[in-house]
Amino acid sequence: MNDADLAASFAIFVAKQRGAEEVMPDHILLGCLRAISRFGIVALGPWSLDLEALGIDWIRQPDGPRPKVAYSQESVDLFDRAAQIAKSAGETGVTVNHLLAAFATEEDGLMGELKRRHGIVSASWRAAVARLAAEETNSAHAGAKPDHAARDKKIAREYLTPEEAAEALGIHVQTMRAYIRSGRLPAFRLAVERAIRLLRADLEKVLEPLTGEKKEE
Repeated sequence: MNDADLAASFAIFVAKQRGAEEVMPDHILLGCLRAISRFGIVALGPWSLDLEALGIDWIRQPDGPRPKVAYSQESVDLFDRAAQIAKSAGETGVTVNHLLAAFATEEDGLMGELKRRHGIVSASWRAAVARLAAEETNSAHAGAKPDHAARDKKIAREYLTPEEAAEALGIHVQTMRAYIRSGRLPAFRLAVERAIRLLRADLEKVLEPLTGEKKEE
């Protein structure tokens, strides 16, 4: 489930809690804020928005399957605007950031109230959402680094599985296992386990220099 789905689930949850027959833009905005909040606080640009002050029980999670509910025409228009924003940015799929950006032009309801209370204007709101998106992108890139480190560590480690050893020599794993069974290649068994490991340096022991007048290229 992506962040837009989480926001929609919480929007439906809020609408049902408040006895609304349709999901309105206010419910969607609350769902978006809930999706990006931490400990009930939304840090967005220069503003810190307290979900409790907005009447939201931020600890409680929607439970059970998402009930079927109708979206108001205003909400449908909001999703359409978010889709246009995503398309203009060359991005596929609508995210919470696109939905938040779509609220920049809203002057009524909860968004209008937030604008008046915090002195928010369209440009400052869109700038804050843009910074949020940039931070998420940078965080995602930073989080990918340990994966590269793990891959490099795997390549460089001293002991290999039979499959990894076979891949290193470019032979079939069954050929590698035959070398192990015949004793041609030393192997080790992990204590109290059946797993076999081979020392990378020992792989050279199954390699022989070519002799004679004709050598394969």
